[in-house]
Amino acid sequence: NVGISFAGQVQNGIIVSAPNILIDEHDIKKAVEAKYGVTLNIDNDLNCAVLAEAKEFGAQNICALYVGTGIGLGAIERGVLIRGFKNVATEIGHIPYKKAPFLCGCGRNNCLELYASGSGIAKWIEHKKLLCDVSLHELERTGESEIVDMFHEALLSAVGTTLTLFNPQVLVLGGGIIDANPYLENLILENIKNYTLSNSLENVTICKSKIKNAPIKGALLLKDYND
Repeated sequence: NVGISFAGQVQNGIIVSAPNILIDEHDIKKAVEAKYGVTLNIDNDLNCAVLAEAKEFGAQNICALYVGTGIGLGAIERGVLIRGFKNVATEIGHIPYKKAPFLCGCGRNNCLELYASGSGIAKWIEHKKLLCDVSLHELERTGESEIVDMFHEALLSAVGTTLTLFNPQVLVLGGGIIDANPYLENLILENIKNYTLSNSLENVTICKSKIKNAPIKGALLLKDYND
């Protein structure tokens, strides 16, 4: 058995959408199994991540919100992974947020991901013709706090939306942007009361992931997961 964690939408082993990745083989399950003679299990990277996080925390109601190139969400309720009708539920990066002067990888211009992700920050830097890295610290240092403030607001909205919709016992934060900016955990803890209902915060644990490569470790669990 081989497990793949993929940053895009997957249905029955077929990649149906990947806003941030160019794809030359959509029926990846069929192609890999035919070439290598193995059984392939493939799913969205945040679905995989939340499986690993649920095992780590021993939690039946848990969400994983990861911010890196994109922003993604995986959710488990009462021990069951929330997939939706076509296995594309919890695509939080593509909920309508605010209009931007450029397009998301999905083709729309109002996605949350345009404000709360590494790719979104990069697009704002390009739009403003700035000469700096995709770094919150660097943006602050060079006086471009507007982009940082927009990111903070969008991230808090994403966390608040997650807590309001799913009411998890545990919300795990991860991804490259979170890992590179440890202060974001405290920013969320100090301000989240303004972005969700008080009942949604009662007895909830909000913390950074302790697992290295959680999506990959979650992919290894797919073969045993009964969806």
